[in-house]
Amino acid sequence: MADQSKVVLAFSGGLDTSYCVKYLKHDLNMEVHSVLVNTGGFDQEELKAIEKHALELGVAHHESIDVVDEFYQKAIKYLIFGNILKNNTYPLSVSAERVFQAMAIARYAKENNAEYIAHGSTGAGNDQVRFDLVFNIMAPEAKIITPIRDLQLSRQAEIDYLKSHGVNMNWEKAKYSINKGLWGTSVGGAETLTSKEALPEEAYPSQLTNKEPKSITLEFKEGEITAIDGETMSAPKAIQLLNKIGSEYAIGRDIHVGDTIIGIKGRVGFEAAAPILLIKAHHLLEKHTLTKWQQHWKEHLASWYGMMMHEGQYLDPIMRNIEKFMDDTQQFVTGKVHLKLSPYQFTLQGIESEHDLMTSKFGNYGEMNKGWSGEDVKGFTKILANQTKIFYAVNEL
Repeated sequence: MADQSKVVLAFSGGLDTSYCVKYLKHDLNMEVHSVLVNTGGFDQEELKAIEKHALELGVAHHESIDVVDEFYQKAIKYLIFGNILKNNTYPLSVSAERVFQAMAIARYAKENNAEYIAHGSTGAGNDQVRFDLVFNIMAPEAKIITPIRDLQLSRQAEIDYLKSHGVNMNWEKAKYSINKGLWGTSVGGAETLTSKEALPEEAYPSQLTNKEPKSITLEFKEGEITAIDGETMSAPKAIQLLNKIGSEYAIGRDIHVGDTIIGIKGRVGFEAAAPILLIKAHHLLEKHTLTKWQQHWKEHLASWYGMMMHEGQYLDPIMRNIEKFMDDTQQFVTGKVHLKLSPYQFTLQGIESEHDLMTSKFGNYGEMNKGWSGEDVKGFTKILANQTKIFYAVNEL
């Protein structure tokens, strides 16, 4: 008997990837190696349960790869540096993690000499492009197989096929589709398929459990979160803790409306307490510590960076160029940011930083200056007006 072709499958344990295991193994006679890439959305019990399920389906080997630290260092850090909220709303929770899942799978496939890489994306969303794009760049020698997309399968067709192969799962479709990671949780349901319906309270994984207002202090060093209320910790740990604190107040909920990579509009709900709190706090600290032109150009580059990340273009070298710029801007973004949390909302109360450019050494806004005279301002504004005065005079307007 000829050796079976080896295929590495991006595996989540859900219906689509469970179907892929059986189809690749029984219909295509392949040796299936399932890989789950953890970007912060699974605990140890969940990882063990998914591995057990994969082996019961018949995979030759199952691997769980933890990329939480890599995800923070190479993506989340720059999403904070750039204060990136897609369409001023969405912190790219799923967009960013898909790229890093794809990269980890591509590396695993190359290391294990897999001839094929498979994933369970449909033909209707962004993930198919993100996975395919990374695989084509990082593992061009491997052929890509996408059974759900290629066969245009309905959910019922997948269920019928799995039942025919003796698979027993919970076939009841959850009312809401949940995708959890370190940088937030997406929520999809019947309401997000419309343009007007809001997600109900029960759709969100975390519920309001704390109604007493609470003040917290976040400490940043060169743009990175280093402590919460004086307790020093790693950035990933701080994100996890801040998410727990903020979720108790039901902070960070919203619905994002955006343009998909394939050109259609889409809506998705999300719950991202830590990303929203961190981005807003970091942005306030930057307002105090960066110059006007640093903020201006960083906003432009950050918008481009977020769009490229969202569309799976993380591996383009321009992203490394922008990261170097953003790294450089964070040199003096160090200090404390004080916030007050309340049910469903928060306020930024102020900052403390030795690099605060709002120092009274040079003057108090709207009150008194110490570095110039009234005559200086008269001369300055006269020269500043020259270009516009000439335009109106020449054109007799």
